[in-house]
Amino acid sequence: MAAGADGRRGEPDGHRSDPALGGFPDRAPGTRRWCFADQLGPHFLDGPQQPVLLIESRAVFARRRFHRQKAHLVLSALRHRAAELGDRAEFHQVGTYAEALDRVREPLSVCAPTSWGSRDLVLRRPGVEMLAARGFVSSQADFAAWAAGRGRQRLLMEDFYRDARRRHDVLMDGAQPVGGRWNLDEENRQPPPADGRSPAPEPWWPEEDEIDEEVRADLDRWVAAGDASFVGDDGPRLFPVTRREALHRLDDFLDTRLGAFGPHEDAMLRDERWLAHSLLSPALNLGLLDPIDVVGRAEQRYRDSVADGDPLPLNSVEGFVRQVMGWRDYIWHMYWHLGRDFRQRNFLAAREGVPGWLAGLDDTAVDAACLSDVLGDLRRDGWVHHIPRLMVLGNYALQRGIDPSAMTDWFHETFVDGYEWVMVANVVGMSQHADGGVLATKPYASGGAYIDRMSDYCRGCRYNPKKRLGEDACPYTAGYWAFLDRTRDLLAGNHRMRRPLQGLDRLKDLPAVVEQEQRRGTEPP
Repeated sequence: MAAGADGRRGEPDGHRSDPALGGFPDRAPGTRRWCFADQLGPHFLDGPQQPVLLIESRAVFARRRFHRQKAHLVLSALRHRAAELGDRAEFHQVGTYAEALDRVREPLSVCAPTSWGSRDLVLRRPGVEMLAARGFVSSQADFAAWAAGRGRQRLLMEDFYRDARRRHDVLMDGAQPVGGRWNLDEENRQPPPADGRSPAPEPWWPEEDEIDEEVRADLDRWVAAGDASFVGDDGPRLFPVTRREALHRLDDFLDTRLGAFGPHEDAMLRDERWLAHSLLSPALNLGLLDPIDVVGRAEQRYRDSVADGDPLPLNSVEGFVRQVMGWRDYIWHMYWHLGRDFRQRNFLAAREGVPGWLAGLDDTAVDAACLSDVLGDLRRDGWVHHIPRLMVLGNYALQRGIDPSAMTDWFHETFVDGYEWVMVANVVGMSQHADGGVLATKPYASGGAYIDRMSDYCRGCRYNPKKRLGEDACPYTAGYWAFLDRTRDLLAGNHRMRRPLQGLDRLKDLPAVVEQEQRRGTEPP
């Protein structure tokens, strides 16, 4: 990745103008920059002296029931940024955005926000100039040009990722990928270590300060006054709220965990929930880190390690780069490309509501070890990694026919790194297959065998992952076959589902399994 004239490894593409979204200009010099609470890094400003507008709106927390730690994280990050900027920041703590904006008399500029609703808010305000989006590796103009490429039949993440690697010269040897292969995922699907221990040391953790104490007191006061309610446990804060903390976590990951990241990134362990994951998604999604910088630092560590004769495993480095500039960027761009109505897609006609025990993160109500443990981690931390999200939480909702839009809201509100743009394509498309195959070629449904292979949850669980009928029938195994039976007509045209659907006809006990799962419904498994 070539270094720019200022010594940086290339300017973030998000700084470019965006004709796909109305030709937003690239700079509005001299204006006060309105920064949303997910635009807190210096790359959202045009210079070290630019004045800033920050707004803390209590109405956001009155409208939605967020995880307590997510509310704490966002408010703490916003207040820390205001404290860092000092006199450069005009900081309003108000009921609504409108209350603050009505007080501002000078022209404002803002980098395009991350959701349809927030962009609508900006466009309704006179005197606010909307610039191109920042905080992503590829610009929306770049994505639009790629999507319109000649002969492109589907917008596959793998194709986008390879194009982005070429454009930004990341992990490339000339025109070819480092190591001769673009994708090393096959090396990153190992089950958990046999000894049940993490392959990496404990992550670095931030320390709370007086601003965190103020945030905690305010949240307690809002709850007591009936102005807000939250789900999940309170603190301690686990994720960065300043750029300094975010860079510390990034360096800690690159120094102590990156090499171990790849092989077990899909594994799950009940007593080692962090494994070798970077824990950087909250900081990235708050805008504290510039993803092009994150990718550049990871690549530089790899190239330095090669030069030193002790190379980091390429599968780990490539797997991490894929997450940051591949999947994260792809999900952002697909959110806009697919349009406002995408979140209402419901190809599989899933109509069930989110059950109360799931909405309330009541892990004590659940007997299934995998689901109980994941819910407990989520209640305590506001975070679990991508496989518990997809193959435990998402898989359960898919099998039980929970409404995908409701699940999108649940993921948005419950995860500390959850935002509208993050969850719509991830949940509606990837997890719940509600788009009929736009993002994923088949539903991510599986029985208990996958969870048994990729975790230690099934040991000692009251349910048997090999059984689909009876008191000890695994809810995921039985739920898988009931799901296929319920959706067989809708999935009949999917060639990747042909063999699983044919398997239905070989199950003599299928009627009994379906009846059993209909009785279970969305009761705690």
